[in-house]
Amino acid sequence: MNILVTGAAGFIGHHVSTALLERGDAVTGFDNLNDYYDVALKEARLARLRPHPGFSFVKGGLEDAAAVGALFAGRPFDRVIHLAAQAGVRYSLTNPGAYVQSNLVGFLNILEACRHARTPHLAYASSSSVYGLNSRQPFSVHDNVDHPISLYAATKKANELMAHTYSHLYGLPTTGLRFFTVYGPWGRPDMALFLFTKAILAGQPIDVFNHGRMRRDFTYIDDIVQGVIRTADRVAAPDPAWDAAAPDPGTSPAPYRVYNIGNHSPVELDRFIGAIEAALGRKATRRYLPMQPGDVPATCADVADLERDVGFAPATPLETGIARFIEWYRAYYGV
Repeated sequence: MNILVTGAAGFIGHHVSTALLERGDAVTGFDNLNDYYDVALKEARLARLRPHPGFSFVKGGLEDAAAVGALFAGRPFDRVIHLAAQAGVRYSLTNPGAYVQSNLVGFLNILEACRHARTPHLAYASSSSVYGLNSRQPFSVHDNVDHPISLYAATKKANELMAHTYSHLYGLPTTGLRFFTVYGPWGRPDMALFLFTKAILAGQPIDVFNHGRMRRDFTYIDDIVQGVIRTADRVAAPDPAWDAAAPDPGTSPAPYRVYNIGNHSPVELDRFIGAIEAALGRKATRRYLPMQPGDVPATCADVADLERDVGFAPATPLETGIARFIEWYRAYYGV
């Protein structure tokens, strides 16, 4: 297939693009290479993709409607996997405008381009952050998610609503994937595994929020990639059992679906840090702090729908995944 992957220089986008190319698909990558974090790392990811004859790259921003339109001109994409976004809960507290431009205006431009190009299926990144104040676990796509606690989460919830509108009005098949704390080699420098590893190796203390009582559904990148590609392959279809008198938020009479994509196995932050210490052979100096604004104390994904529909089966133990990240980190940074 001919597939567009937005955010191809990003953590998940780079891995998804690699897997698609390895199975024989042609991939067009789109990314603005912004400086939210180290641009050299993004360039290094792209450098691994560029030698492949099936890969082409276009630099541009989602908020530029002309650039997105030009991307689709003369390129009949069989699938669009939209992973580009302004990420990060904490950054949204100080830079809200970046989220409006990238996650709202940018997503609208993708939807419009897919609509006019009659794209057979749009799969896009949502986030576990949409669950906000929900406390019932595991988090289910069939539960209401109307109480986000960060602007980042609100933009991801908005993406799901926007996608549903286009699925309903124009018959555009859309599938949203709510990611749960993805980790692994080539990961993002603003995420806990990267930050903790860097600090421990430098002999610096690490900040442990909520006094170490955070629980996260850490999901290894290879498992995520498997789920993303299988979901993109399975075109969203209307749910014939959908009932307007008792509406299910996860499905629709339109060709629209939302799935959780996580490990369904939450881990306490202290165990997570312990696995990093074991892989590094060094102890961390832990600085315990209160919860940060916008954070939730625990996440756990109900992935039954994704298991049923595409055979999603995360299989990478936490300690194995962390060891693989540490091996990559040492090699990449020469530590």
